[in-house]
Amino acid sequence: MLTTLAILLLVNAVWNVVVWPRFYKRVSQDARARDAAGKPTSFLIVHSVLVGVSLLLAAVSAVVGIIALVNG
Repeated sequence: MLTTLAILLLVNAVWNVVVWPRFYKRVSQDARARDAAGKPTSFLIVHSVLVGVSLLLAAVSAVVGIIALVNG
């Protein structure tokens, strides 16, 4: 059971690392991402935080998954 959960955490980490950077690329190129002066809008800031938190969770998932595989 522990091995299954560890693998699930690693799959989660890979998924987040693959999906979120591509999402951020699309968001940053969206017309709503910057105002007329070129400054980041709330749209870009909120999505940047979302991507950052998701990548942090991916890192934590990867570390915990590896620890679980090694110790389990």
